Amino acid sequence: MPLALVTGATVGIGRAFAERLARDGYDLILVARTESALHRVASEIRATFCVRVRTLPADLATVSGCQAVEDLVRAGMTIDVLVNNAGIVLRGPFPHNSIDDEEAMLNLNVRAALRLTHAVLPGMMARRSGSIVNVSSFTAAGPGALSTTYPAGKAWLLSFSEAMSRSRQLRDTGVQMTVVLPGFTRTELFDRSRFDASRLPSWLWLKPEAVASAALRDLARGKAVSVPTLRYKAAVWGLRHLPRLLLQPLFWDLSTPGRPGGMPVPLHAAASARPSVRD
Repeated sequence: MPLALVTGATVGIGRAFAERLARDGYDLILVARTESALHRVASEIRATFCVRVRTLPADLATVSGCQAVEDLVRAGMTIDVLVNNAGIVLRGPFPHNSIDDEEAMLNLNVRAALRLTHAVLPGMMARRSGSIVNVSSFTAAGPGALSTTYPAGKAWLLSFSEAMSRSRQLRDTGVQMTVVLPGFTRTELFDRSRFDASRLPSWLWLKPEAVASAALRDLARGKAVSVPTLRYKAAVWGLRHLPRLLLQPLFWDLSTPGRPGGMPVPLHAAASARPSVRD
């Protein structure tokens, strides 16, 4: 059976990817920090989908955590699908966060995806098959969240994924890469993030299962960028193409108590899988 490796796999979008891939007949390697949660999710997926599931507890914000996954690949493990989903978003604005926390977010949201992609790509290219899904955020499309470095890291992931997916190296070897730009997504981690999202309208919210399904559908179609739902497609188009002066009144600013209209200051989207508690 084909094998998929999913990071941040115990909750939210990561778990939705794991379950969807298992339903499609993939054996799984699940990676997350919390061993007990990994074992629980693995047992539930085995029982439901009758696939083989291996767990790997690892903190991908650390070099040693990334190396644990890289060692698995170098030991001869054939990864057919890699889902780089693990990540975090910090609760405070940039000047109020410790530099250690900022570096940890950068390491997890950027470096881990870079390293794991670099680990699996040579094997995929040699076999002339394989797929990589990178979970970014709709905030990567423009400076929609101010006073936080989270969108900057997600913008790197968007740029990296687009550049790689359209490169001749990948196209000539049949390797697919898709970057996903989800919007606000209901997950356990969002609930634990301490952000008051109660005033956000219901139409803004996505389900993790819908994000994963749309991403895998777009991956199969060879799309470089996947944006679930028409409303977020419109938001991403606007962030990428409209003049900044028109968008500025709509930008979230984490350093202020709210935004015009009395809305709370949430952070993303792909806080979907990662408010400042890590998977």
